[in-house]
Amino acid sequence: MARGGGGGCCPSMDLMRSEAMQLVQVIIPAESAHLTVSYLGDLGLLQFKDLNAEKSPFQRTYAAQIKRCSEMARKLRFFKEQMSKAEISASPSQLNETHLEFDDLEIKLGELEAELTEVNANNEKLQRTYNELLEYNTVLQKAGEFFYSAQRSAAAQQREIEANQSGQTSLESPLLEQMSTDPSKQVKLGSLSGLVPKEKAMAFERILFRATRGNIFLRQEPIDEPVTDPVSGEKVAKNAFVIFYSGERAKAKILKICDAFNANRYPFPEDVNKQLHAVQEVSGRISELKATIDMGLAHRDSILKSIASDFEQWNHLAKREKAIYHTLNMLSVDVTKKCLVAEGWSPVFASVQIQDALQRATVDSKSQVGSIFQVLNTKESPPTYFQTNKFTSSFQEIVDAYGVAKYQEANPGVYTIVTFPFLFAVMFGDWGHGICLLLATLYLIIREKKLASQKLDDIMEMMFGGRYVILMMSLFSIYTGLIYNEFFSVPFELFGKSAYACRDPSCRDSTTEGLVKVRGTYPFGVDPVWHGSRSELPFLNSLKMKMSILLGVAQMNLGIVMSYFNAKFFRNNLNVWYQFIPQLIFLNSLFGYLSLLIIVKWCTGSKADLYHVMIYMFLSPTDDLGENQLFSGQKTVQLVLLLLALVSVPWMLIPKPILLKKQHERRHQGHQYAMLQGTDESVGAELGEHHDESHDHEEFEFSEVFVHQLIHTIEFVLGAVSNTASYLRLWALSLAHSELSTVFYEKVLMLTWRMNNIFALSAGVIVFIFATIGVLLVMETLSAFLHALRLHWVEFQNKFYEGDGYKFAPFSFALIREEED
Repeated sequence: MARGGGGGCCPSMDLMRSEAMQLVQVIIPAESAHLTVSYLGDLGLLQFKDLNAEKSPFQRTYAAQIKRCSEMARKLRFFKEQMSKAEISASPSQLNETHLEFDDLEIKLGELEAELTEVNANNEKLQRTYNELLEYNTVLQKAGEFFYSAQRSAAAQQREIEANQSGQTSLESPLLEQMSTDPSKQVKLGSLSGLVPKEKAMAFERILFRATRGNIFLRQEPIDEPVTDPVSGEKVAKNAFVIFYSGERAKAKILKICDAFNANRYPFPEDVNKQLHAVQEVSGRISELKATIDMGLAHRDSILKSIASDFEQWNHLAKREKAIYHTLNMLSVDVTKKCLVAEGWSPVFASVQIQDALQRATVDSKSQVGSIFQVLNTKESPPTYFQTNKFTSSFQEIVDAYGVAKYQEANPGVYTIVTFPFLFAVMFGDWGHGICLLLATLYLIIREKKLASQKLDDIMEMMFGGRYVILMMSLFSIYTGLIYNEFFSVPFELFGKSAYACRDPSCRDSTTEGLVKVRGTYPFGVDPVWHGSRSELPFLNSLKMKMSILLGVAQMNLGIVMSYFNAKFFRNNLNVWYQFIPQLIFLNSLFGYLSLLIIVKWCTGSKADLYHVMIYMFLSPTDDLGENQLFSGQKTVQLVLLLLALVSVPWMLIPKPILLKKQHERRHQGHQYAMLQGTDESVGAELGEHHDESHDHEEFEFSEVFVHQLIHTIEFVLGAVSNTASYLRLWALSLAHSELSTVFYEKVLMLTWRMNNIFALSAGVIVFIFATIGVLLVMETLSAFLHALRLHWVEFQNKFYEGDGYKFAPFSFALIREEED
């Protein structure tokens, strides 16, 4: 099953094909099962299979332990919430300092939770009483002001009545003044005082008036600062009120309305001496409660600080134990219930390490029986596992985002390390912008240890994860920028003087006058004299467009060649003869030939029109080429290539389905013959698996296979044209980047420079910097990244990459910690 293999503890880095995998079975004694799974989790090289998939979580062997772990996790979440409220942060994890057993931790967490719950309950009661006393104190002050002002106005009114009262009454005198003030006939009014939320004050007054038909006297006044509500514990703006009423029925209605409006009521003595005594008593109790609450909070903080010092260790231990028991629930229990049977995938190179872990677990658990490790034969498709490091992992993620490689399928990630940043740089060619990207990436790489331990936002985390991809992109951008000779769109004579000069001494503007070649060709990259000349766009457009086609055809040919290596590795000769060869012939008969014509035209300096050459190669293949002929015998070559392209289409389409049908029939007949001749039951049992396969082969539908092959053929033929055209995005985005950079430089920076105004120049520099960062270094980088991604996923990988595998997901404590972070 497994091809290749590796030895030693650490296999050599080989990203071309995934690691050789094996299905293993481990029989573990029950007394050492927990420690064995723990050691395998530390190793992180075994992916367990769930052998109890038909059972619900509650029917599994270790359901009770899982419940205990969940309860511990709940307690730890409770502690974390309490620490967050108290603004106490957990200390950095130091897992090797102390070792705490699972049972001891469970008891300790229970005790801490009970103590903390009790302290919190007491603090809540004290805090509620404290808030009630604060409100009561506020009511005493406000109600005292009400009564004091009422008494003053009543006394003043009484004095005025006595002064104006005469022995005789006139018809004009008020009726109330004529009434006798007999104390026995006066009605005793009751009063209620308290606080009501300010937003409900108007509705409160209106409802009271309607319910008592106006037979009340209500006085309200807003409190200057919000008060803490005893029930909710939140700051609420409230009004102090005093209600005077008459009768018990009115009192009952008022009490119900106060409850409905969450109005807190407090008793208020009418006697002045009692008021003063109440104020003093409340103030004293407030001081006592404040001191008691502070002591309670200090005690709570001391508990939380003791928890914080070990929180990370406890949290990791709880998650570790839960992961162990989840894994143990995936194991099958032997009928004797004395051992557990585990099955799973592991790399071939990890066999020795797994056996060492099993042996250590047996010794450390003092088990009398050791674990049994054996490799199983299977036809299941193994998981895909690549050994990556911090540099290659980000490039592998780019490939895996499209689809995980099938087991030991050729991995595009090997080529992506170079081709992805290079194609990005072709579209982002400016060595000034490349240096800016490089500096930003170097900052991330230099501080990677510190940044890895911090909590980053989504964008920063994405940039940090792909820091080595951006590093390669920036280096390649500097290289292509030197080739394009662009530094923020400004050319430099870095590698020598320009090969061209003005035609005569009177030439002062190379954009309007012709140039002549006066020295040897510029040694590296584009001659700086092309920038700013009338010929810049035609020259650079032609250069970049043809270069894009050459790069595209080269990468597509690489994809087709990789399909050959896949076919040879999986011993699929049909794909070699009826897929690889005709695809290679078809692509190169058309676009390989176009690439050859581009190189010949560059070498010879011919003025042939390649558009017409390719168009009339199909429309009029027998006509004379005339001035479009680049080499002798071109017409014959084109006829041969056209014939090869036409032949390769049925070559891809017809033979493969027919040969697949013949192979099926041969296998089917062979199985039928074996079953008829096999009279022994054991032979029949051995052939049972093959007999099942024969039934699968009976489902072979030639029409389905033919239609499938037809779809692939059409897809490749049309894709050869569309994919080649798709590579022209390299030219288009490179042109867009160059022109945007020129616009920002000339229309923003240089325009303000010519104004000879320091304020205009400062504004121009600021706009230029922000435009460069926002548009060219952010938006253009993202745009070029996405287009390079599309070229790899669609144009390159579809030639050979199926990507229908699944990742190797071993049981590993290190992965659990990464998920926590």
